[in-house]
Amino acid sequence: MHTNVKLDKDINCAILTVSDTRNYDTDKGGQLAISLLSELNVHIDENHYRIVTDDMSAIQTQLKQWLTEDIDVIITTGGTGIAQRDVTIEAVSSLITKEIEGFGELFRYLSYTEDVGSRAILSRAIAGTIGKRLIFSVPGSTGAVRLALNKLIKPELNHLVQEITK
Repeated sequence: MHTNVKLDKDINCAILTVSDTRNYDTDKGGQLAISLLSELNVHIDENHYRIVTDDMSAIQTQLKQWLTEDIDVIITTGGTGIAQRDVTIEAVSSLITKEIEGFGELFRYLSYTEDVGSRAILSRAIAGTIGKRLIFSVPGSTGAVRLALNKLIKPELNHLVQEITK
């Protein structure tokens, strides 16, 4: 297990929270993602943390804007369930160049064994590349964000960024 992760290079990251109910004061999942990434000295400037509604167009508009900027990694939180309004996965997957299937598989496995039991089948967490950028979409709960970042994303961030920039 990677306990003391250090980055080989500066990594610019963006956090997108997808929610009809959260705002910048109540977005615990997005704020936790920023906090956990700051432990690695990942750069997230104020323009790279946004909240949008559960709307395909709003999600894709923000993502496409960030794809024109100097960002290595995008993490979305929220909108990954099976409710009618949950469209994050559809918005993200239509932009993905290469899916990283193991991310969703491991996220659900860890969720099942460490946290939520059989309710893990409801999670549609996904990751992939969009050109030379990484994108991770995780549920918006703080438990899900903590699990995804601490167990999957942070330990592999160096390697993943090196691989996509080869």
